[in-house]
Amino acid sequence: MSKPTYSFTTPIYYVNAAPHLGTAYTTIAADTVARYQRMNGCDVAFVTGLDEHGQKVAETGEKNGMTPQEWCDSMVPAFKDAWDMLDITYTDFVRTTEERQTRTVQKFWTDLYEKGYLYKSAYEGWYCVHEETYYAENDLEKNEEGEFVCPDCHRPVRRASGEENWFFKLSEFQEPLLKFYEEHPEFIRPETRKNEIVTFVKGGLQDLSISRSTFDWGIPLPFDEGHVCYVWADALLAYLTGIGYADPEREGEFERRWPMQYHFVGKDITRFHCVIWPAMLMAAGLPITGTVFGHGFLLVGGEKMSKSKGNGIKPADLVEVFGVDAYRYYFMSDVRFGADGNISIERMTQVYNADLANTWGNLCSRVFNMVGKYFDGKVPAVPAEFADAPNPLKDIADVLYEKYDACMADVNFTDAAAAVQELASRVNLYVEESAPWNLAKSEETRGELAFVLYNAAEACRILALFFAPFMPNTSAEVFRRLSLGAIEEIDDIKAASVWGQLPAGNDVEKGDPLFPRLDVKDIQL
Repeated sequence: MSKPTYSFTTPIYYVNAAPHLGTAYTTIAADTVARYQRMNGCDVAFVTGLDEHGQKVAETGEKNGMTPQEWCDSMVPAFKDAWDMLDITYTDFVRTTEERQTRTVQKFWTDLYEKGYLYKSAYEGWYCVHEETYYAENDLEKNEEGEFVCPDCHRPVRRASGEENWFFKLSEFQEPLLKFYEEHPEFIRPETRKNEIVTFVKGGLQDLSISRSTFDWGIPLPFDEGHVCYVWADALLAYLTGIGYADPEREGEFERRWPMQYHFVGKDITRFHCVIWPAMLMAAGLPITGTVFGHGFLLVGGEKMSKSKGNGIKPADLVEVFGVDAYRYYFMSDVRFGADGNISIERMTQVYNADLANTWGNLCSRVFNMVGKYFDGKVPAVPAEFADAPNPLKDIADVLYEKYDACMADVNFTDAAAAVQELASRVNLYVEESAPWNLAKSEETRGELAFVLYNAAEACRILALFFAPFMPNTSAEVFRRLSLGAIEEIDDIKAASVWGQLPAGNDVEKGDPLFPRLDVKDIQL
């Protein structure tokens, strides 16, 4: 029996900027979903990649004494190395300069050309090179010098006058889009993003330029020599390329995987993904992705991070201090996905010490140490007389999958992590209440001691399962210390988390602390 498919994307990241906390945030969220859905028995496609075309890329390459392709090639390691550092398990990394992307783009736009959704006209208006976006004059702002500037990046815009472009008839999709939003309320999340998009579309849509003819760094349109595809009309189609669209070597894959469940994007690009993209798909006669989730910004001191403000932090800097798993856990558990999140070293340290050092890491150390001390490092067997004894840990574990699965299906990482921490905290309390160190003093209570420590160790096994999407390395290490198999091979977490599967007699290793405590005063970035 074939596995159900679960497919989703990050944005195709812009090649001119190295990975930062924001791009890492989106990518870790997608990876958390990927890891969980694999454990949940799904055949996962997780597409990411790089957006490498456009005027800005060509100009940046020239400034650096490189061809545009050389510049793009030089930036690829920055992304792949960052995703390797953060243990990202993408299934396809699409570069828009690849031949397969050219095949996708040319097939898609030729189809829309033949269907009559494209027309040629001269463009009159304003263009922002940095945002790769055209703007009407009434959308622009003015700087102190009286120049028109982009409403998004606030850089001066250029007058585009008389350039021949091919246009997509986006205006024809105003009513179909509004109808689609109404019939599919789950398409745009969170609710605040949906309200913004609906208001924008109700204000009227203008036809969209999908080509440029004043430079050649892009994918040529096959039906008009001299025109290359506009960057957004290229990059969005990488989502199709990543699951085998128009690829003779991946026959049948696209039909199995499309439509995708999610596009995870930053809130600043929801308009492209919630207006232009579904209109393109409607025109092509393709189903539309289930949900576009436009998450919030990461803020430092209430401001969006940027080099110019001096508040930028590199992912590698935080990983060096906290480790990869703690980095992943903090951003998924403490920054609620969808809302803007204020981050700080102080708060990150607080979460690290409270949730990881004091709760999860300390629990493993205590339990594994006591198994070593009282049962020669072997998981104790539960005596028959305790088979039906009250067990508060089992009660919580028995309902954990349902709570956790509902949260993960809703991409509610914060509450999913909180549900796991509820069990971890209860195990710590259970150990305190049961006081194994006292039970060990008498042979008469040795059976109860075995019962208590089996329960605590079994809870650690189950906790490792549910922490794995957030902290894969730590969970793998806990499985190793409990002499269990590779946690990466779990493909039915519901069945694997049923109570009582930790084999009695397994070797248990205490090992070094999983999360040594940190003092914020000692952290320097």
